[in-house]
Amino acid sequence: MTDTSRQVLLKSRPSGIPQAENFEIVDMPVPEPADGEVLVRNLYLSVEPAMRGWVSAVANYAEPVAIGAVMRSLSTGRVVASRAARYQAGDLVTGWLGWQEYACVRPQAIQRKLPASGLPISTSLGVLGLNGLTAYFGLLDIGRPKAEQTVVVSTAAGAVGSCVGQIAKIKGCRAVGIAGGATKTQLCTEAFGYDVAIDYKADDLDQALAAACPQGVDIYFDNTAGAISDAVLKHLAVGARVIVCGTASVASWSPVPQGPRVERDLLVKRASMQGLLVMDHEARYPDAIEELSQWVSAGRLRYREDILDGIEQAPGAIAGLYRGDNLGKRLIRLPESGS
Repeated sequence: MTDTSRQVLLKSRPSGIPQAENFEIVDMPVPEPADGEVLVRNLYLSVEPAMRGWVSAVANYAEPVAIGAVMRSLSTGRVVASRAARYQAGDLVTGWLGWQEYACVRPQAIQRKLPASGLPISTSLGVLGLNGLTAYFGLLDIGRPKAEQTVVVSTAAGAVGSCVGQIAKIKGCRAVGIAGGATKTQLCTEAFGYDVAIDYKADDLDQALAAACPQGVDIYFDNTAGAISDAVLKHLAVGARVIVCGTASVASWSPVPQGPRVERDLLVKRASMQGLLVMDHEARYPDAIEELSQWVSAGRLRYREDILDGIEQAPGAIAGLYRGDNLGKRLIRLPESGS
């Protein structure tokens, strides 16, 4: 084991989407775990769209990451030393371990041990992690899909959206994806099984939705807000359910952007709109992960990963996510040992 651990710290508060210059990488001594602590060598660091909100000056559902603090993230790694009874050296774990090579944490920061499932450990941060869980609880709990209903998903080729579309198909629904560009729309239909994929950059979105959803949209899984969602809301079916998962298209919420009002569409179609935070369902993660794992192992739930090598890739990784550079779940891969 080396003597130093590289950490990615929040250097300055971004205005809008975090850029590489908002972070700095520093070398720190590898800590010795105190009584009750666990030392983990991280192997994969997660990159999430939600990180934009975590570093914002305005608190949302979580306190902002402090200037000078290690960037908050879910990570997967191997326990190298433990003074906590629940964990032993060699255990693979996932939890709130941050953007750093070594994390010394209390057991409460660890979400779970990884079982010997035969699946890549990277899946613990994607299809079997926060992304898959978000899709699972959002669609099944809030969307309440029924066979033959039409499910529309924005950012349909992304880590969450791709799972939503496939779970919709597993439940017997018709899945319509919205993505940007020919590569991503092709991925939606060929890799993730969407019945129709709409390219919002090239297609007339209103006409394409009308053609793809002649009976209306029963469930809309919204990852974008903005103009895409404005278009989808016009096509809601009676009794539709709208899951608000993300607002990626909105550059800033200060001041609050102006746009079409949703009330009339919800009223006329007797539809419901509900926000989703996957952390609200944490007590049910084990059962959901078990079912997601079964679907992955059976080939019913496919995934893509966009892996960047080395912690030096982390500072610019969020900005790349918002540019749409990635095809699949974005991860930072760290070596098993060394700096």
